[in-house]
Amino acid sequence: MPSVVSAQPIPAILGGKPEVQLEQDQANRWPIITDEEEKAVLAVLRSGQWSINDEVTALEADYRQWLGVRYALAHCNGTSAILAALHAFEIEPGDEVIVPSATYWASVTPVLHLGCIPVFAETEAQCLGLDPDDVQAKITQRTKAIIIVHLFGMPSRMDELLDIAHRHGLKVLEDASHAHGATYHGKPIGTLGDAAVFSMQTNKLCPAGEGGMLVTNNAELWEKALLLGHYERVIDLATPNRRFAATGFGLKLRMSPLNAAVARVQLKHLPERNRRRTQNIVYLSQRLEALGLETFLSPPEVERVYFEYLVRYDPNQTGLPITDLVTALRAEGVLVDRPRYPLLHQQPLFTEGHWARIARRSATPQCPLPTYDPQALPRTEVTNGMVLKLPTFPSASTALLDQYAAAFAKVLAHADQIPRERT
Repeated sequence: MPSVVSAQPIPAILGGKPEVQLEQDQANRWPIITDEEEKAVLAVLRSGQWSINDEVTALEADYRQWLGVRYALAHCNGTSAILAALHAFEIEPGDEVIVPSATYWASVTPVLHLGCIPVFAETEAQCLGLDPDDVQAKITQRTKAIIIVHLFGMPSRMDELLDIAHRHGLKVLEDASHAHGATYHGKPIGTLGDAAVFSMQTNKLCPAGEGGMLVTNNAELWEKALLLGHYERVIDLATPNRRFAATGFGLKLRMSPLNAAVARVQLKHLPERNRRRTQNIVYLSQRLEALGLETFLSPPEVERVYFEYLVRYDPNQTGLPITDLVTALRAEGVLVDRPRYPLLHQQPLFTEGHWARIARRSATPQCPLPTYDPQALPRTEVTNGMVLKLPTFPSASTALLDQYAAAFAKVLAHADQIPRERT
C-alpha cells in the first residue's frame, strides 16, 4: 500500500480528535419519502381495493417500459419471484443449479423448495460475481440452471457466463435485486438472461417496503410463473392454461397494491437518486484508491450502481489486521462494518445437512447426496475476508466525504501504532 503523508493528525483511537464531525443521519437516510408516496398510498387506501388493484399492473407496465422487456410480473417479495422463475424453468427434483455463496440466502434457498440441489461456485475478485471458470468446472449432466447475482450493484461477467450457459443448454436467472439501473455493454441488467428478478424490499435502490418483480421476454416463462402464484389472473389467459383458473398452481404470491403505489413513485426517481449516490461514492472512491484501497469502480463495459458500497483492504500491505482497522475507523466516526452476508456454503443449513429435508431429498445408490464443505471455496473466503462496508451516501455533502477520506488517511498513516486486538 502506498505510503501516506506522515504529518497526519493523531488518530482518535490514540487520543486524537475524531475526524468525522458532520451529521450523518440525513446524509445516509434511506429510503427517501416525499408527499408523492403519501398521496399514492392514500389513493389506494381510499379506493378500498387493497388486495387487487390496477396499481399493480401499472407497476408492471412501468418495469416493462423501463427495461424494454415484454413481460413483467409483480410478486410479494423478491424471494417469491425467484421461486416463480425457477418453477417456470421447469427444473425437476434432483436437478442441480449453480449458485454463488457470497449472496443473500434468498438467492439460493428457493432452489431447495423445488427439490433441487444448489452447487456453490467460487466468486471472482473483480466483480464479486460467479467465477466463469469455476462455473464451467462445476457443470455436470444434472446441471439445469445458473443463478447469477449482480452483487451490491456490480454486474457480473455476463458474456462469459452466458456463453457457458448457451453451450450447455442451461437456463440463466439474473438476481438483479441489488442492481436497479445498472447496465452491461449498454444493456439494462435484468434483460440478459432467460428471466430476472428485482427486489423492492425497503433498503433496495427502488424500494416499496416489500415487493419483487420477475421480468422476461419469454411468454411461456411468464405464463408459468403466473400460474404458480397469481390464480386471480389465470382467468384472463387466452391459452389452454385458462382451465386452471379455479386453482392456479397453489400459491398466492401477488404484490400488495399499497406497496406497488410506493414502488411506482420510487421508480420514477430512481435515475436521479442513483446518479447522486454514484457521484458521491465515486468521489470518495477516488480518494480511497489513492490510499491503496480497491473500491470496485465500474469496469469499461459496465455502468454499476450501489446497493452497498464495499472497499477491499489488504492487511498484508500495512500489517494492520482488518478488524483493528475497523475499530480505529469507528473511533474516527466512520460508519464501517464487515461484509453483509455470511458465506452460504458455510452455514448450518448446508453443512449440517438440513437442506436435504427442505428439498425432500434422500440418498440413493444411484444418486448420493452432496455434502457441503466449509473450506470448499477458498478464493471466495479470501475475497470476503478483505472487504469493508461503508455507507452509500445517498444525500451526503462533499464535506462529509472529505472527512471520511481524511479518517482513512489518518488511520493508515499510523497503521503501525494502532492497537491490536488480543486473540
